[in-house]
Amino acid sequence: MNALPPNFPSRFPGNFPDAAGIAGAMPASALDLPFGAGASASGLKWAALQEAAAVVAALAGLEPERPSPEIRNFPAAIRAAAEWRREMAEKGIEDLAAIMEPGIAALLAVNARGADTGAPALALWREFHAARAALLALAPSRET
Repeated sequence: MNALPPNFPSRFPGNFPDAAGIAGAMPASALDLPFGAGASASGLKWAALQEAAAVVAALAGLEPERPSPEIRNFPAAIRAAAEWRREMAEKGIEDLAAIMEPGIAALLAVNARGADTGAPALALWREFHAARAALLALAPSRET
């Protein structure tokens, strides 16, 4: 099992001449790790999704997002949560990956043909953003 996160470029150009390298950005092996496997496993899955979202944002023409502490600390917060929250988070992350993988592949195929990816990438970004917000809501608040 490969537990390494995908290798994304640090800056995403408006045009992806090496789209094939990014098309496999979310290998199933990097996302096929249960939360219970430890801090690094859950962090890798979450980080892979954040990097995938950065690719989608770039294809949508959006500025790079600066992850909030809530986003950065989600794996640790959910790992310390009740079992039902961990299970829901794991399923939610799997679902989100299942949306992002084919979405990015389709966007990169469109981009490789020279077509505008702005509108479909923005739609995928919005879906990601809504799903991520729902996942973040699973983390217990510090007041409770």
